[in-house]
Amino acid sequence: MSQKFTILWADDEIDLLKPHVLFLEQKGCEITTVNSGIDAIEVVETRNFDVIFLDEMMPGMTGLETLQQIKQIKPQIPVVMITKSEEEHIMDDAIGGKIADYLIKPLNPSQIWLSVKKLLQNKQLIDTKTTQSYQQEFMQIGFALGDAQDHQDWAELYRKLTFWELEIDSTENKNMLEVLENQKAEANSSFSRFIKENYLDWMDVKNTQKPLMSNQVLKEKVFPVLKDKKPLFLIVIDNLRLDQWEDLEHLLNPYFNVEEKDTYFSILPTTTAFARNSLFSGLMPSEMAKLHPNLWEDEDSDEGKNNFEEEWLKINLAKNRLNYKFTYNKILQTNQGKAVLDQFHTFLQNDLNVLVYNFVDMVSHARTDMKMIRELAPDESAYRSLTRSWFEHSSLFELFKRIQHAGADVIVTTDHGTKKVNKPYRIIGDKNVTTNLRYKQGKNLNFEHGKVFEIKRPEDAMLPRLNVSTSYVFAVEDYFFAYPNNYNYYVNYYKDTFQHGGISLEEMIIPLVHLTSKR
Repeated sequence: MSQKFTILWADDEIDLLKPHVLFLEQKGCEITTVNSGIDAIEVVETRNFDVIFLDEMMPGMTGLETLQQIKQIKPQIPVVMITKSEEEHIMDDAIGGKIADYLIKPLNPSQIWLSVKKLLQNKQLIDTKTTQSYQQEFMQIGFALGDAQDHQDWAELYRKLTFWELEIDSTENKNMLEVLENQKAEANSSFSRFIKENYLDWMDVKNTQKPLMSNQVLKEKVFPVLKDKKPLFLIVIDNLRLDQWEDLEHLLNPYFNVEEKDTYFSILPTTTAFARNSLFSGLMPSEMAKLHPNLWEDEDSDEGKNNFEEEWLKINLAKNRLNYKFTYNKILQTNQGKAVLDQFHTFLQNDLNVLVYNFVDMVSHARTDMKMIRELAPDESAYRSLTRSWFEHSSLFELFKRIQHAGADVIVTTDHGTKKVNKPYRIIGDKNVTTNLRYKQGKNLNFEHGKVFEIKRPEDAMLPRLNVSTSYVFAVEDYFFAYPNNYNYYVNYYKDTFQHGGISLEEMIIPLVHLTSKR
């Protein structure tokens, strides 16, 4: 063993444990022994240890009392409680005192050594195993990438890549992260070609091979759950990617069972004005613009892009002949989140409660505009961490806990994801062209053909046509559109920011999860 671990062992019968001490020393550990809790505290005040073994049944100051003192002096040192007793209250007190492990006498040397390894080499062993496992999986993912034929293959492939991204991110050295990022880039390139070849075919209502898309989510996945005759909460977290959801799901595991975990495909453009309105209305953008022109607002309209989500939801319920009592709330600020908690008891009288949380979307915009936020979240890992930190301390997390306590169900989803962009793509258009960096809608668009998806006839993609020569162009992979005017400033400002509106695994394949309360 290359690293020498230092261990403090406090036991009033330490002499009887000499064989165990010798065994650990043969393993390369340096052992300091004391006979009482008081002696242990005195030593801890002056020295650091990798781990402390603490007998629970010592005369004078008990192990639990010693534990409490040690945690005040050196809270970072892991403590292993050792006892002859199996009484539940002692175990509860020890666990409540934040012990790292719990061993019951009589001890055997292997048991003690395994505890040391678990505490002090656990991270190293997991890191090594994770690296080896991904190296083995790397080839399989490569084969799957080449063989991906349909939307199900791509959803499964993206889930695998997300799994390994989070696994590698949890390792200390992250030495396989660059390999994975290259594999993700290759996957996004192939996925973009897949979307170009198949997206317009998905617009055919008779096509039975198309994926679940924005306009079908409520009808297929939300409305059927309402038949269970208990309150259902639909929580839409704007701009939430699959990797961010996987990170948050761990925090919710103590409270909910995952009844169903799925993904769906966001429509194009992957923006609020199109994808979220389609989610609520059950309609495609051209249908919304044609059937309800008084509610439809284009991306760059002076009016709000999503001021009518509640009305769209009413239309969707009516279209499906559903007469459910529902509420709609949009949470943009902390006080709005607190107001939801204050009136939570009234939500339980409804069939459906829809809540839209815009925090993640605001973070992505703030990261673009504010240097401090960009420094707080310089990469994908930190961006996930920022989302998780918000969620842990948010009114939304408290809402989840109250829903669980009430025994209600939750469906969590989003309207689209977001993509970290790095490569500029020159485009020229008139002043009426949309300002979005990942897609352009307008007339007389001039750009180099190649790494874009152009839709010359908007009706083919069920998109509204503003005028006779309107077309849509979508950025793919990690490209973003930039105008030749003031090009260098524009590129430097937007490079390495999170954007949405275009075509990528991260923007289009998004989480859809049904949670049931653990009672």
